[in-house]
Amino acid sequence: MYNRLLLLPDLRELLDADDASGVAGFCEALHPAAVAEVLEGLEANESWRVLSSCTPERQAEIFSFFDLPDQLELVETVPRESFSRLIEEMAPDDRVDLLERLDPERVENLLPMMASAERRDIQKLLSFPDDSAGSIMTTEYASLPAEATAAEAIERLRQQAPDRETIYYVYVIDEGRRLRGFVSLRELILARPETRVESIMERDVISVRVDDDQEEVAQRLARFDFLAIPVVDAHNQLVGIVTHDDAMDVAQEEADEDAYRSGAVVPLQDDYLSTSLVTLAWKRGGWLVVLLFASVLTAMALQSLSDDLESLAWMVLFIPLVLASGGNAGSQSATLIVRALAISQIERRETIQVLLRELVLAGLLGGGLAILSFAVAMGFVDSMAKAAVVGITVFLVVAMGTVTGAMLPLGFKRMGLDPALMSNPLIAAVVDVVGVIIYYNVAKIMVVGG
Repeated sequence: MYNRLLLLPDLRELLDADDASGVAGFCEALHPAAVAEVLEGLEANESWRVLSSCTPERQAEIFSFFDLPDQLELVETVPRESFSRLIEEMAPDDRVDLLERLDPERVENLLPMMASAERRDIQKLLSFPDDSAGSIMTTEYASLPAEATAAEAIERLRQQAPDRETIYYVYVIDEGRRLRGFVSLRELILARPETRVESIMERDVISVRVDDDQEEVAQRLARFDFLAIPVVDAHNQLVGIVTHDDAMDVAQEEADEDAYRSGAVVPLQDDYLSTSLVTLAWKRGGWLVVLLFASVLTAMALQSLSDDLESLAWMVLFIPLVLASGGNAGSQSATLIVRALAISQIERRETIQVLLRELVLAGLLGGGLAILSFAVAMGFVDSMAKAAVVGITVFLVVAMGTVTGAMLPLGFKRMGLDPALMSNPLIAAVVDVVGVIIYYNVAKIMVVGG
């Protein structure tokens, strides 16, 4: 923010003076991310005036640091020929992210203006399913034949480097582009010049399939602490790589989705301020309607018990305490389990272990809260029996909420659904309905006499 406020007036002066060389120098002097930050203070047409003063390579570098909504706004002002050149210079995975958000007809009109190799690459990447390894990979990887010597390999890498995303991992392929191994740049530099690549390469290659889920790819990359991981097809042919920065983006995206769903909000595609009010209302309203009907079930449960409520009017005092205790416990369990599932801390075979742990926790938490609730209730009611109703109900509701909050996300996972769909408000709503029934029946048994 400081850089933008400091440098924006100077940039505006250059634009007002129509000093194209000065604008180009401005863009070259700063890091591309810093230039993009400054351009956030300009209108889209002004931003393009700045970018059009740069070389296509510099344009793409700066453009890649724009948020996707800002990119979409900017391309509306860019002439088609200039846009096609910009797309050609972008990293394959970045340009596919952008093209997927554009109108398909515009993309079709744009593709014929690109070089055939770039066009084929874009069409291939666009064909992969959303959220798959193929949709986030880049095809700009370094490769070598196994027969090359270390000296030949370094010379080849010198030629490949300008057009590759990374050259620190070099993949060894055969004539059919099947993945045979990989070698690091460090190993090539330390090897004797006459040493063949096949004698120093790692043959046990950890790779992912092109149709693997992107979240699993990001987790594998993080687990092995790689800079990049190769992506292969069904025939073990190398088709691309997923780099650590793309994996970080995926991890952030998945964490954002889980956070939204845990609050009963459909995940946003863009940031909060870039999302229209209509879209926000739609994404929030759907869940609110579901939760409204869940609350109606609570009201129906209370109505079905209305015949005995006159004699149990004192119970109304403790309904918030009872239901909040169960809902909060359930939300805690759901949050812990959803997070553990998201980072692969829990496997399917460990479901029973999770259940047993939650049962023990349910006893500990429920017992502790029950004692406190009993003590609080004694200050409001005229008998130990009534206070005991509150304490016992809190124990049962907290135990039920704890186990339910843990098991429902696991059940969703087993059915192939996103565990995060079991949001905290929904868990609380389920606990409310059951909690009312438990509360009434405990009171009926202990106070009314069955």
